[in-house]
Amino acid sequence: MTKITPYWRESLTEGLGTFILVFAGTGAVMVNDITGGTLTHLGVSFVFGAVVAAMIYATGHISEAHINPAVTLGFWTMGSFPGKKVLPYVISQCLGAIAASCVLRYTIGLVADLGATQPLNGNAMQSLVLETILTFILMFVILGSGLDRRAHPGFAGVAIGLTVGLEAAFMGPITGASMNPARSLGPAFVSGLWDYQGIYWIAPIVGAQLAVIVYRTLSPKYD
Repeated sequence: MTKITPYWRESLTEGLGTFILVFAGTGAVMVNDITGGTLTHLGVSFVFGAVVAAMIYATGHISEAHINPAVTLGFWTMGSFPGKKVLPYVISQCLGAIAASCVLRYTIGLVADLGATQPLNGNAMQSLVLETILTFILMFVILGSGLDRRAHPGFAGVAIGLTVGLEAAFMGPITGASMNPARSLGPAFVSGLWDYQGIYWIAPIVGAQLAVIVYRTLSPKYD
């Protein structure tokens, strides 16, 4: 029993972390819409980056703060995360995102499609390519600043949060800058906007896997 308890505690922590990420991030999108752009696009981008950084520092010592199925799969491919935890982590992340969208739907209303990610002008191929690149960059930063033991300790949250924020700032208007299947699933599930959901699963997973390959190539002494 002592071996099972920490394992599920980690999964529940992932669910909570993803809940907070989606609640704050997509909540900012909705509030910005309600208030006629008071937060502005840059403000929404800052919220996404800030909440990711906060969750890393708040939950990283418990569950490693993946809060993203693509990151979990990337860590598994990297050999730094056990396969038996992958499915529970991914399920918890998805449930956390859906729960956050449910709360937003019933407290604020069906505003701004609950922050659902959609390709600009329906250009699916454009978003597929760009989301792959965005997630590649994010995962590369995660590996370099947070997973590699040679990195300066304590700065991973800042580096990763800034990466999420800047990518949301410059590419959000085109793709929604999801980089996270769970983040896209929550609003899509509750709002019923499934048209492009495949993009926001395929692209982040592929981008994260490519980052693992490249990082291993550039840093063969990774430990």
